[in-house]
Amino acid sequence: MDGDTVITHGQRHFGDLDLGDARRSQRLPMLVDTMFKRPGGTLPEKLSDPPDLRALYRILNAPDVTHATLLVSHFRATREAMMEAVEQGATVLIVHDATELDYSKKKTLWDQLGQIGQGTHRGYICHNSLAVRADTRTTLGLTSQILHHRADVPKKEKAKARREREDRESRLWPRGAQQSGRLPTGLVVDVSDSLSDTFEYMAYECTSGRNFVLRSRENRGLVEPINGNCYLWDGVRSKMSLVEKQLRISATAGRKARVATLRMSLTPIVLDVPGKRTGDYAEEPLPMWAVRVWEPHPPDEEDPLEWILLTNVETVTVEQALERVSWYEARFTIEEFHKGMKTGCGIETLQFKKINRLEPAIAVLSVLTTLLLQLRDTARQPGCEERLASDVVGEEYIEVLKACYPKRLHGNISVKTFYMHVARLGGHQNRKCDGNPGWLTLWRGWMKLEDIVRGYRAGQRKRRKTCGNN
Repeated sequence: MDGDTVITHGQRHFGDLDLGDARRSQRLPMLVDTMFKRPGGTLPEKLSDPPDLRALYRILNAPDVTHATLLVSHFRATREAMMEAVEQGATVLIVHDATELDYSKKKTLWDQLGQIGQGTHRGYICHNSLAVRADTRTTLGLTSQILHHRADVPKKEKAKARREREDRESRLWPRGAQQSGRLPTGLVVDVSDSLSDTFEYMAYECTSGRNFVLRSRENRGLVEPINGNCYLWDGVRSKMSLVEKQLRISATAGRKARVATLRMSLTPIVLDVPGKRTGDYAEEPLPMWAVRVWEPHPPDEEDPLEWILLTNVETVTVEQALERVSWYEARFTIEEFHKGMKTGCGIETLQFKKINRLEPAIAVLSVLTTLLLQLRDTARQPGCEERLASDVVGEEYIEVLKACYPKRLHGNISVKTFYMHVARLGGHQNRKCDGNPGWLTLWRGWMKLEDIVRGYRAGQRKRRKTCGNN
C-alpha cells in the first residue's frame, strides 16, 4: 500500500470483510466512517443522508451479514494491536464483563430474546472482552462479544440439570476467554470482577495456560490454613499490611469520588475443591496468590473499600502485588465501554423488528464504541504534547478549531492541545483540577467540531460557486 494512503477507521475494522457482494464490502467501511463523525443518537441521526441509511439497512438485511461475520475483521485488528503492544514490552489485559441490552419495547422480538432485569424485560446479556494495554490503559479493541439469551428455567431446577445446561450463564466467563485466543509471545492477562469468581472459570484459566486476576466473591475453603484460618477471607485478613498506596476511586451509585489511602497484603494460597460441584472442572485444588487491598479509615458515611484479588500470576514481592492491583484497576475501562455503547452510541435505540438485522447492528455499534474510547486515548498517549496534531487529524479540523479559539491557538499545535480544546467544546474547563477529559466530553466536543466543519465546508462550496459565477 502507498505510504501516503491513510487507512480510515472503517477500513481498519471492516475493510477485510467479504459480505457476499463487493459493493456491500466496499460500502460498509465508508458508512462506519460517516457514523464515527456523529456516533450519538439513532441510526437516522448517525446517517442523516437517506441513501447512506438505506445502504446500511440493505447491508444488515443481507443473509451473509451476521453478528459473527461483522466482527471478524475487528478481532483481527485487535489482535494485531495486541501483538504490537507485546513487541513493545507491554502487558496486555483482556477485561471481561457483561451488560444488559434492553429491547423490551420491540414486542415482535420478545420470543427471540432472553429475560433480563428481574425477568420483566427482554434483551441480551452482552458479554464483552476488551483488550487494554496495561501501561497506558489504551483501548486496543474487542477480542470477543457474546450475545447471550438468558434461559427461562424451572424455579426448582436440580443442581445436576443446571450444571449440565449449555446455556448456563456462568459458562460465559470461560467462553469469553477461549474466544479471545492466545498470543504466541508476551504476557496476556484476563481481568474480571467478582461475578467471574467460579471454581470452573479459575480451573479453566489454570489448566489452559492462561493468566488471570479477579476479585473474590466466595469465602472458599483452603487446603492449607493461613494463621490457623481454614477459609480464604479469614486467612488473608489475618496477614499484616506490607505497604500503603493512594487510589482515586470513581463515583458510583451511592459513593462519591475520592482519593483513598489503602493498605495491601499478599499471600500464596491453595483453593480447595468445592464440596458441591457447580461446573465442569477436574476435582483438583488450585494453587495461586491472594492480594488484599483495604481502606482502614474511610471517610464518615462511606463504606470501606476492600478487594481480595486472586491471581495465578506469580506474586511474591510488593512490586508484583502493586502491579496486580493496577491490572485490576484497569477493569473500569470496560464499564466506560458499556456506558459508551448505551450513552455514546445509543445501542439500545435500535428499532429493528428482526433479530437477523438487530444483531449485526449491535456488532457495528460496538466497534464504533471502541473508537470513541480510542479518541480519548489519543489525547493521553505519551508524547502527545510534542506530536503535531496534523499527524492524526486533517488540516481542515485544525483550522476550524483555531477559528473557534483564535486567542489561544496559533501556528502548529500539538495533539494534546488539539484534543484539550475539542474537550473544551464538549464542556471541559481545562483547569488543572479538572484532570484529563473523559471519552464522553471528547465525544460531545468532537460532534460539535464536526457540525462546525460541515458549516465551514458548506461556506467554502458556496464561496467557490459564487466566485465561479463572477
